[in-house]
Amino acid sequence: MAHMSTEREVPAVEDGRLVWPFPKPPPRVRLAYRELSVAANGRPEEIAALGNVRDLPRPWLPATCADPVLRIDLWKWLDRVAAWINHEYVFDPTGIIPACWPRHPHLIHELAVLADQRHRVHEALSSDLIEEWHRYTFPAFLERMRARMQSHCERQHTPWPSRSRYLNHVSDVELRKRTEAYAGDVRTSRVEADETASAPSAPRLSVVDPETGELLD
Repeated sequence: MAHMSTEREVPAVEDGRLVWPFPKPPPRVRLAYRELSVAANGRPEEIAALGNVRDLPRPWLPATCADPVLRIDLWKWLDRVAAWINHEYVFDPTGIIPACWPRHPHLIHELAVLADQRHRVHEALSSDLIEEWHRYTFPAFLERMRARMQSHCERQHTPWPSRSRYLNHVSDVELRKRTEAYAGDVRTSRVEADETASAPSAPRLSVVDPETGELLD
């Protein structure tokens, strides 16, 4: 059974190094990237061997990583990436990715994309991608994280503030109301479509410009 390693592979606060390298993806995550590369650039027979390429796991979409071993490798990688970002890029504490990020789906989605974009930098042969990551990707991530987290989870995990509203949204009562609204919209649209189809269309007269051949209403 897959399990999380207790081995610490994250930057130390004081180590003597000026910078730490970006965490390498674990084996199953590397395999996922390799298969995606084959799907995009491989020979026809290599692509065919992958099966349906639409079903390939994509590390930037954690929900597509159904294999348990791949999934635990992905979580380990994202955990190291979060620690690496906090050490290498965050000075003000408001930019720290909270330790409870796995308990926030929005942070999981965002962090997976952030890690993927940073990983692709190492495959580039120029500094264009890292400049884009520095200029746009990472600042945008920080801005969205701060806007969503506010002051929650600064010292410890805060339960989901919107939980009660979400439960109301998915309740049977509200679902029934939305279903009735959908049905009413469909009935109205069907009546309007029938009336339009049965109404005689008036002939459209046009005048032709004898010099250019343009149709003038």
